[in-house]
Amino acid sequence: MTVVAVRGEAVREVDPELAEFTVTVVARDKDRQATLTRLRERAEALRGLFDRYGDGIERRETSGLHVHPEMGKKGERVTAYSGSVSTTVVVKDFAALGEMLLTVANQDQTHVHGPVWSLRQDSPVFKEVRRDAVADAIVRGKEYADALGAQVVDLIELSDPGLSRGSESFAQFQQYDAGSMKRAAYGGGPAPLELDPQRQRVRAEVEARFTVTTPTRL
Repeated sequence: MTVVAVRGEAVREVDPELAEFTVTVVARDKDRQATLTRLRERAEALRGLFDRYGDGIERRETSGLHVHPEMGKKGERVTAYSGSVSTTVVVKDFAALGEMLLTVANQDQTHVHGPVWSLRQDSPVFKEVRRDAVADAIVRGKEYADALGAQVVDLIELSDPGLSRGSESFAQFQQYDAGSMKRAAYGGGPAPLELDPQRQRVRAEVEARFTVTTPTRL
């Protein structure tokens, strides 16, 4: 039997499911206890703000706590104490995201970084794209066989790239910036922050090997 080897590919572009950003509150004072007190108060105030958004937040977690003395130019004399607490927030309700970012960024001694858009790890999109890649491999195998004047007999191998013989490993997840998704803010207050979520490009590849009947077009 003649063997035909093909690579099936599929790409799908979808809206993100999650947005992640990091918030850092800082404090500084000549007195160590005063620094810690301010840091605790600002961290607690931040927690209270996030509590207002309830189920709109997928999860939040403290990602960093830093407290350190600042030294003078000479010797080991401590001139001040600095501290920071960072919180990583993952949001699933994009309608509330713009207001949330503006509200948090408006707090005293607060830094905001993000958002970063993504899909959930268990998103059904990944399974669907893999199935599309398998379907593409089958179509390609039949087209190659037809071009040879042959017919596909059987599938002898189906694998992820790099697992079949002599293949170069290739798999990727890509993102690109897409159009605007504008949402209304909750209640009154400042004008909402309009965000442009990044569309997620999911790409899958598989490798397949088929046996075909004896070619008649050689």
